Amino acid sequence: MRLRHIEIFEAIRQAGSLTQAAALLNISQPAASKTLAHAESQLGFKLFDRVKGRLVPTREAEILSPQIELLGQELAHVRRLAANLRQGRQGHLRIGCAPAIGLGLLPMAIQRFHPASAASFKISTLHSPDLVESLHAQELDLAITFDNHDHPGLRRLPIGATELAYLSLTPTPNPIQIRQLAGRPVIALDTRDQVGTIMDQALQQAGIDLDTRIIVQTHYVACSLVEAGCGDAIVDLLTGRAMLKPGMTLSRLDPPVPIPINIMVHANDPLSLLHRDFIDCARDICTELSPASSAPKGRVHNQ
Repeated sequence: MRLRHIEIFEAIRQAGSLTQAAALLNISQPAASKTLAHAESQLGFKLFDRVKGRLVPTREAEILSPQIELLGQELAHVRRLAANLRQGRQGHLRIGCAPAIGLGLLPMAIQRFHPASAASFKISTLHSPDLVESLHAQELDLAITFDNHDHPGLRRLPIGATELAYLSLTPTPNPIQIRQLAGRPVIALDTRDQVGTIMDQALQQAGIDLDTRIIVQTHYVACSLVEAGCGDAIVDLLTGRAMLKPGMTLSRLDPPVPIPINIMVHANDPLSLLHRDFIDCARDICTELSPASSAPKGRVHNQ
């Protein structure tokens, strides 16, 4: 099928008639009819049957529909990108990030970067294994992640670090000694998550066993459970700050448990100026948000 065949197929599915499909595509009804006939001739089967005055997809068309819909979405993406370029925008970035990073760091980086670059963005929030898979599939240009591992075909660029923090509805010392966490009802992060692994290793080194009642995969879900009174949680400081509500306390751990923040890119692809500028911007935001340069404790420890 050619692109114009995909367009007429989607338009007829949406409109239910050739006349309305032609109007959607801003072409004449005879032109729409001719395009549909050409598509069916190339495929060797009918795409639509007329039922009670409407064109209804055939069984073969229904089988094709999911893939044609994906192609239609990609075509729409190409059109948006072309429109952005026509309007003078300088490029398009497909950025993936861990959900926790999407709460604080990434919005700040894009807010600062966007006015100067006039770039367009597509943002995906995924867990670390999915970020790596999407990079390998060329679905992302770069990914911001807590993942500190090296992966074949990818290059890891350190841009900063955050650390673990303790979130609670009850007054908590700031910082709180890790040994004081023993026996507390804690919402823990799944160890399949990089931060969950770091947390588990830190507790093992301290010889601490938590009273783990709930295990979650995302940091902001852990924070929401704390707010609902389901227990305390150990989360990354970035998410904790973004989700901090009145009546909650957010305490740094003593000793600190650092969490690296990296940007992953394709190993063999040269970085464009747009990519390099965004990475520099994200690195600057990381520096500003890092615990070492954070505001006085009172702003973190909200009672």
